[in-house]
Amino acid sequence: MVSMAESSTPVVVMAEATLAHLHLPLGIFFDRKDFPKGFLFGSGSSAYQTEGAANEGGRGKSIWDTFTHDHPEKIDGGANGNVAIDGYHRYAEDVGIIKDMNLDVYRFSISWSRILPKGKKIKGLPNDGVNEEGTKFYSDLIDELISHGIVPFVALFHWDVPQALEDDYHGFLSPLVVDDFVEYAKLCFERFGDRVKNWITFNEPHTFCTFGYTMGTHAPGRCSPSKENNFEAVGDSSKEPYLAAHHMLLAHAATFNLYKETQDGQIEITLNTHWYLPYSDGEQDKAATQRALDFNFGWCMDPLFFGEYPKSFQAVIDDRLKNVIDVSQLKRVKGTLDFIGLNYYSTYYAKNLLVNPSTDPPNFAILLHLLCQKPACPS
Repeated sequence: MVSMAESSTPVVVMAEATLAHLHLPLGIFFDRKDFPKGFLFGSGSSAYQTEGAANEGGRGKSIWDTFTHDHPEKIDGGANGNVAIDGYHRYAEDVGIIKDMNLDVYRFSISWSRILPKGKKIKGLPNDGVNEEGTKFYSDLIDELISHGIVPFVALFHWDVPQALEDDYHGFLSPLVVDDFVEYAKLCFERFGDRVKNWITFNEPHTFCTFGYTMGTHAPGRCSPSKENNFEAVGDSSKEPYLAAHHMLLAHAATFNLYKETQDGQIEITLNTHWYLPYSDGEQDKAATQRALDFNFGWCMDPLFFGEYPKSFQAVIDDRLKNVIDVSQLKRVKGTLDFIGLNYYSTYYAKNLLVNPSTDPPNFAILLHLLCQKPACPS
């Protein structure tokens, strides 16, 4: 569901919140007349989860190809995206379904490695490494949507870093990724910007960084060695999530500025969060609630609106990455959005718990799991 009502402040996109979380009495339903004028209804997808054709059309590998094939035990049913729902071949049918559902918008993501198999342009390769079959697929999809009166919202990144860049410099752990992402975005704007006027730079940096670099349960599967992974993991859960997210924010800001200089449309970033309520009226639980919000929501939202990290978050940066992350760079992130995407899932209670640094993993996702004891439901 997308709100595009005119406003003097950034517009909020609400997606993926389920009616189950609303605890509505039986027999109460929504229809379009319950929403304000200009409110758009849509559906969304991500490239790796839907396209398939993983080895067709000149596409290069992404970190999700590598992760699902190297660690099938971490995927429900050992599945992978080789075929998925075959959206690469059946996109016209998908668009027909969207039209039949009377939706206004389709938000899809572009597979970076389908456009640039090596993750960047390379002189000496045909078309400088640009995969024309890949660009044609997305151009055809966009045309199909528009021909059915459906507005395309396009995400440049939904967690699928080209494997070539992961091999080259560990993807978002390196500042080199900023320029490569901007180059990829520039190519997309040049090829599709005449028809696409609503862009999303990154989908859920928080999810990408926590699951990919804190717990290792999503690609690229990095985390600190621990008992839970038989001490076989590679990574550092105490530092890498923060570093990856910082580079994502810088890439977002640079891409935003490029878009505003060269295109006419809207561009934003889509964040996600749970909400948190104090487990009790005690001051410690209230403080825990604020920390949980800082590490879930404020992590990326505060830089966008204030040009700095939340104070509790900044304390962790100072402790672990003071000489690695230059927080003054966040000044260039402030205000880099035309509207804001927000994926909201559910609400939890937060309770203050003591963590023993000598025995507990240096992993804030684990800490948040301890903080959030049970779902918060209305009485």
